[in-house]
Amino acid sequence: MKYIYLLFLLVSTSSVVAQKKQITLEDIWKDYTFKVKNVPGFNAMKDGVHYSQLDMDGKKQLINIYVLEDGKKEKTIFDNSEQTFGGKDINVEDYAFSADEQKLLLFTEGQHIYRRSVLYRVFIYDLKTGSLQLLDYDKVLHASFSPDANKIGFVKDNNLYYKDLQTDQTIAVTKDGEKNRIINGNCDWVYEEEFEFTRAYEWAPDGKHIAYYRFDESLVPEYTIAMYNGLYPTQYTYKYPKAGERNSIVQIKLYELDSKQTINTDIGKETDQYIPRIKWTTHANELCVYRMNRLQNKLELLLANAKDGNSEVMYEEKNKWYIEINDNLDFLPDGHSFIFNSEQDGYNHLYHYNWHSKRITDLTKGDYDIESIIGIDKDKELVYYTSTETSPLQRKLYSVNWRGDDKKCLTPEKGCHSITACTGNEYFLDRYSRLNKVPVYYLRDANGKIIRTLEDNAALEKLLGAYALGNLSLMKINGVEEQLNGWMISPPDFDSSKKYPVLMYQYSGPNSQQVSDRFPVGDFFWHQMLAEKGYIVVCVDGTGTGYRGEAFRKKTYLQLGKYESDDQIAIAKNLGKLPYVDKNRIGIWGWSYGGFMSSTCIFKGADVFKMAIAVAPVTNWRYYDNIYTERYMRQPQENEKGYDENAPEKMVSKLKGKFLFIHGTADDNVHFQNSVMMTDALIKANKEYDSEYYPNKNHGISGGNTRYHLYKRMTDYILQNL
Repeated sequence: MKYIYLLFLLVSTSSVVAQKKQITLEDIWKDYTFKVKNVPGFNAMKDGVHYSQLDMDGKKQLINIYVLEDGKKEKTIFDNSEQTFGGKDINVEDYAFSADEQKLLLFTEGQHIYRRSVLYRVFIYDLKTGSLQLLDYDKVLHASFSPDANKIGFVKDNNLYYKDLQTDQTIAVTKDGEKNRIINGNCDWVYEEEFEFTRAYEWAPDGKHIAYYRFDESLVPEYTIAMYNGLYPTQYTYKYPKAGERNSIVQIKLYELDSKQTINTDIGKETDQYIPRIKWTTHANELCVYRMNRLQNKLELLLANAKDGNSEVMYEEKNKWYIEINDNLDFLPDGHSFIFNSEQDGYNHLYHYNWHSKRITDLTKGDYDIESIIGIDKDKELVYYTSTETSPLQRKLYSVNWRGDDKKCLTPEKGCHSITACTGNEYFLDRYSRLNKVPVYYLRDANGKIIRTLEDNAALEKLLGAYALGNLSLMKINGVEEQLNGWMISPPDFDSSKKYPVLMYQYSGPNSQQVSDRFPVGDFFWHQMLAEKGYIVVCVDGTGTGYRGEAFRKKTYLQLGKYESDDQIAIAKNLGKLPYVDKNRIGIWGWSYGGFMSSTCIFKGADVFKMAIAVAPVTNWRYYDNIYTERYMRQPQENEKGYDENAPEKMVSKLKGKFLFIHGTADDNVHFQNSVMMTDALIKANKEYDSEYYPNKNHGISGGNTRYHLYKRMTDYILQNL
């Protein structure tokens, strides 16, 4: 068969399966039977020899110090049964050291605001004296030590503060913060969600200045969510700029601690723009400000003087599609160069740029994408990074010097290596897995040698052996124009002489990846449960997904949903040609962007898909936020055709199969409005549908019995309709 290549042999295993356990929803969402262990609270120390870790000893919480090389415990620096506050234990959720590692911030009683912002009650613990004090009576955001460890910055009620530990005074850097109007030191909703950061202030390297964002969101349109928590619902209102709508006006402020004076950084006269990052250079008085136009196809790096706020452009990049922001930029000790990533040659690669000489040097090159910078060794002049050089499905750790020479692969094993650098870059934490190999956490040295195993998940591996798992393997299958990467789970008792229904799963969003050689794949245990019930489950990354170069990824520009759904429909047709697939029983499901796609597919592919489930779907990009949507679609005023021709709510008249869509009523990300508007369109088109909503639940639809109920609802729907 030319249209599909499976990288495994499907054989009947019914005699073995009969002796094995079956996965249940209770295993997955009540008992959490298959929990994958990680290395909690791992924090490498500055000496490059030790690490700290948050441990449990019965009911006690301990922060212990261990030797990196052999894992021997050296001492306990915090015991919550001994260091109590007001006679009560402190339940630590996270912690952070000061630069000199003599003080700790202890984060407790976390309260999520949005995806990345969490209010904490914060304690300061002095390791030398054993003293414990509360940072502020109220819960705060973004507590962080100054470089000299004598001050702690934090955000409360939209204002930026710092506490002077020597005088025990709290100083207000700003006083104009106001809900839904002015935010200082913290991101507005859309910056937090789409530029993927939330702490919007940075200490200067010498601690003499604080650079911070001021968001004026006065003119940003508001969105209100009803919270059903009493006789009359309460109304939660926040600023949410949908596609084409106004954004916050952003300023970058520079506060000098000695004089307590604030000046503005010169970021230009244009206010309809983005400032997606600020970073201090290696000079205490130089701040790098990222400035991006609203179309997100031009990025400038400004070099600003902290003393007077004046700035100049030190680097500029343009792209015919768009530029995505990340943290892959590090300043070097020479004071006039940095290492960063760019897609300027069609793939995502690393470069060394000297802004004095305007010279740029390729550090990596070839038909592959780098993933991220892991660390910069400023003594050895090396950059450590992960990339897909051997395959888009794999991640390996590499090193290369600042001239682009002497590149080395430090993790040669096939599969995916998720790397965390330890301070000093003498050691790395490697979370290594393969498609059918549970994660193992290795400590590696700077040459990639495995020093020891921190966690091997052996108990999980043994447990899995007792269950009747289906065969999971990688595959390649044709879409409309390209050969695509996928994975397939076949039933444990697979018989090639029979025909099976297929459930397709996907996400499909720009630069996403659901298919890689790592464990576990998306919703692995639930998909295995469905395989046990006689379904083949398939996931394929189509056009627009990541790590196959810029042209493949950005082909969906101005037409989100078109090429992605065309591919999924073509995949379903090719699967239907397999002798063991029942082409009349193919379904598709997805969450968020995946829900947008499964909705689109059941309408556009009405003669191909028997059933679809869409969880928290976007149903028209006009309803979604402007930073994400306009990056790929431009504003609706510029691209009406692209918006309307690819909106599921505009396609409902084509529906033939069974369709279930699900939403949380308190979804602050993809608003419940999306499903309401699609419901209205379905009613007007006189189409039958099924829907489920979860009161007061956000985009993740979780908490209490919610996930169990959600997956039971989806399971029953699949069993009844596919």
